[in-house]
Amino acid sequence: MRIDSHLHFWEYNELEYSWISNEMGQLRRSFFPKDLELSIKKLNFEGCIAVQARQCLEENEFLLDLAEKSDIVKGVVGWVDLCSTSVQHQLEKYAKNPYFKGVRHVLHDELDDKFILRKDFQKGIELLSIYGLTYDLLIFPKHIPNAIQLVEKFPNQKFVLDHLAKPDIKNQVIKGWAEDVTTLASYGNVYCKLSGMVTEADWLNWKETDFYPYLDHIFESFGSKRVMIGSDWPVCTVSSDYLTTMNIVSRYLKRFPSDIKERVMGGNCATFYNLENKF
Repeated sequence: MRIDSHLHFWEYNELEYSWISNEMGQLRRSFFPKDLELSIKKLNFEGCIAVQARQCLEENEFLLDLAEKSDIVKGVVGWVDLCSTSVQHQLEKYAKNPYFKGVRHVLHDELDDKFILRKDFQKGIELLSIYGLTYDLLIFPKHIPNAIQLVEKFPNQKFVLDHLAKPDIKNQVIKGWAEDVTTLASYGNVYCKLSGMVTEADWLNWKETDFYPYLDHIFESFGSKRVMIGSDWPVCTVSSDYLTTMNIVSRYLKRFPSDIKERVMGGNCATFYNLENKF
C-alpha cells in the first residue's frame, strides 16, 4: 500500500487562515480531496492522512466529514486542546470515530518554547495512549531538546516528527539539527515524516540534491522502519507541484531494496496510524 502521510484540506477564508502570507498567495483558495485525486492515483497511491490546519474542534468535524465522503482520505490527524480540563471528554468522543487517528498542535507558534513541558499539556499527552491516538510533533530545530524530554517521559505514546523539524535547507544548515535529531530518533516510539522539505528550501531555486544530506541523516538516525513519505500539499505548492514534491523522496529511495521503498511509501504510515482496516 502507498499512503501520503501528510497533507491538508481547507475551505479558505482569510480570518481562519491568517498564517497564509502574501508570499503564499496561491494557497488563498479552497482545497478539497477532488483537487488531488488524479495526482494521487497517478502515483499509484491508495490515499492519504488529512492533517489539521486550524486549531479548533470544528476542524475535526470538517476533516472527518471529508473522510466519510472521500475514498482517498484514510485517516485524520485532528486537534484538541490538550491543556483543557475537558480534554478527556473530547478524546473519548473523537476516538470513537475510526478515521480519527491522532492529534497535532502548532507547537512552533507558541511563544513559550517550553510549551510541551507544561504539566497541563503533558496530562493531555498522557491520555492519548489510552485511546490509541498518536501525536504529531510540529516543531522547529530549537524545540527538539524539549521534544526529547517529552518522548522520554511517555515511552508508550507514539509520536511522529513532522517535516524533519523544519531544518534550514535553504542555507544547508545541518549542525545542531543533526545531533538533536539523532538523540530524538534513539527513542523507538518516535517516527519521522519525510515532508515539508521544499518549503524549507529556496522556493525558486532548489535542486533535489539539496535535500539529500537531510534525508541521509534521517535514515541513518531513524532507520527505514520509522520514516514515511508525506507531501504537505497544498503548502508544498509555494515551491513545487504535488508530483515533483513526491518524486524527491521516490527517486531518493531508488538506492534501497524494494521492501524498504514500500515501507517508506506507505507501510510505515499504515502501521503508525493503524490503517490496516482501511484497505
